[in-house]
Amino acid sequence: MHDQPPIELGLLLYPGVQWATVHGLTDLFEIAGRFTGTAEDAERPRLRVSHWRLEEGAAAPSRVYDSLPAASGSPSVLILPPSLAEPITAEAAAPYREWLRRQHQSGVRLASICAGAFLLAETGLLDGRTATTHWLYVERFNARFPGVRLDADQLLIDGEDLVTAGGLMAWTDLGLRLVDRYLGAKRMLGTARILVIDPPGRQQRYYSAFSPRLSHGDSAILAVQEWLQESGAQDIALDTLARRAGLEPRTFLRRFRQATGMTATAYGQQLRVGRARELLQASRLPLERVAWEVGYSDPGAFRKVFTRVVGLSPGDYRRRFGGGSPGR
Repeated sequence: MHDQPPIELGLLLYPGVQWATVHGLTDLFEIAGRFTGTAEDAERPRLRVSHWRLEEGAAAPSRVYDSLPAASGSPSVLILPPSLAEPITAEAAAPYREWLRRQHQSGVRLASICAGAFLLAETGLLDGRTATTHWLYVERFNARFPGVRLDADQLLIDGEDLVTAGGLMAWTDLGLRLVDRYLGAKRMLGTARILVIDPPGRQQRYYSAFSPRLSHGDSAILAVQEWLQESGAQDIALDTLARRAGLEPRTFLRRFRQATGMTATAYGQQLRVGRARELLQASRLPLERVAWEVGYSDPGAFRKVFTRVVGLSPGDYRRRFGGGSPGR
C-alpha cells in the first residue's frame, strides 16, 4: 500500500504572496490526495504539500510547512502563487533567481499563477517560451520581459517543465491540472466535484476587458482613440478616422498601428465587443438589437467578430455571465 514515494507539491512564500491561494491549493491537494480505500487508490502515490520561505540570513528557501514531515525527497513542482501587492521587482526577485534555476535544472517543474509569472520570468527560463499572466499586467509584462511570448487570452499554458496560469483564481485550474497529471483524470474530476469548481478548460479572454495603450505619446492618434471611446466606435471607416487625426490614410494606418499595436479596424472591434459584453450581461435585449446598438447591421457578422474576440458566442456568453437573459 503506497509503496511509491510521495509526490511533493511545493508553494513558494515570497514577499507579498497571496495567502488565499496558498491555503486554497493546500486544501485542494489535501482533498485530492485523500485515500478512499479502493484498490485503485492504494496503488497511487500520496501527495505531499510543502511551503517554502527564504528566512532572514539564509542562502536559500527552506520548508516551513510539510504535510508529510517524515518523508524525504524533493519537490516535483514548485508553485509561485499570485501577489496582492505589485508584481515583484527585479531586486526583490534576485535572492530567488538562481535557486529557482537550480531547482529547474534538477528536474523540478516550475509553475506560476497571475503575478507569480514575473518571478518566474526573472529566472530567464521563460525567454523564447509562451506564457500567460493576469490580463491587467500584459503591457507591464511585455515591457519588462520582451523575450517572452505572452498569450494572456489563455488561462493556463502547460509547457511541461514550465506552467503558467493567468488570473488570481486560476490557482483552481492549475491545481486541478496537477492533480490530473499526478493522480489521473478520475481523481481530478472527483476533486472538482467536491470543491464545486469547473475542470480546466476556461480561457482568460472570457473575463478580460480591453485595455488599450494610451501612453504612446502620439497626440493625433490619442485624439482618435478618445473619439472612438466616446462614440462607441460606431464609425470606424478609414477616411473618417484619418480625417479626425488630420493625417493621410496611409500615414494614419502606420501611426495607429505603431501607437496601439493593432489596426484601427481591430481596435474598433474590441471597443464594440466590450460594449456588447456590457449589454449582454446587464440587459434583456435580443442579440439582433445588441448587434445594432454596437454598430453591426448584420447580426451574423456581429456573432463572428464577438466569438473571435471573446472565445464564446454572444448567446453562450449571455448564458454564462448574463444571469439568464434571453438570447440565441
